[in-house]
Amino acid sequence: MEKNFDIYNLLKKAGGCILAPSILSADFSRLEEEIISAEKAGADMIHLDIMDGHFVPNISFGPPVVKSIIDKTNLPMDAHLMIEDPIKYGKIFAKIGVNIVIAHIEVIDNEEKWKIFAQKIIPAAAGIAINPPTEMPDDKILIKMMEIFDVFLIMSVNPGFSGQKFIPEVLPKIEKIAKISQKLKINRIIAVDGGINKETSRLVKDAGANLIVAGNAFFGAKNYIEAAKFFK
Repeated sequence: MEKNFDIYNLLKKAGGCILAPSILSADFSRLEEEIISAEKAGADMIHLDIMDGHFVPNISFGPPVVKSIIDKTNLPMDAHLMIEDPIKYGKIFAKIGVNIVIAHIEVIDNEEKWKIFAQKIIPAAAGIAINPPTEMPDDKILIKMMEIFDVFLIMSVNPGFSGQKFIPEVLPKIEKIAKISQKLKINRIIAVDGGINKETSRLVKDAGANLIVAGNAFFGAKNYIEAAKFFK
């Protein structure tokens, strides 16, 4: 069975930059309405922050919540697994219908685990995330990773809680992935998550990011349409 979600087609439809509002910052008392509003405003994807209270010091939500909302929108969804066992639970989220499943390099830390994870979550596309303190792999390893992962998620805050300040020291990581992608002439999604606002979104896009995860800056805005227009 092969992947059937074409994220590169989504990138093309989005005009070169995918906007993925994070529902961690949405009003959970009216979550369905928030998701529908995000879609109408022009969002391209819904971002799901999955936290287990172990890998990160917070608990968010899990498969039952995702299952209850996945058919409430036509937008694809990506699950960012900030958890200790992404291989086991990634398969569950893919089965529910999540289109992209992202695990952390701090947890799946070698090529064998990367391949197992990517295989387990088919037909979803596979992504890999890296935290701010984690050293970027060297070029040789990154090239191997690009054979397995379609999405590289650069965390621009330490994961666990929304509303944190952007860490500018991660910008060279974005630039490095973009540079290697261009050199190899292969398309890869470079996502950035954490502290994204009007100012920092420019910085990450200039560095080479083509997927913006926005939490408070989107769901905290008075007008979702205007917020989407800016990030796009």
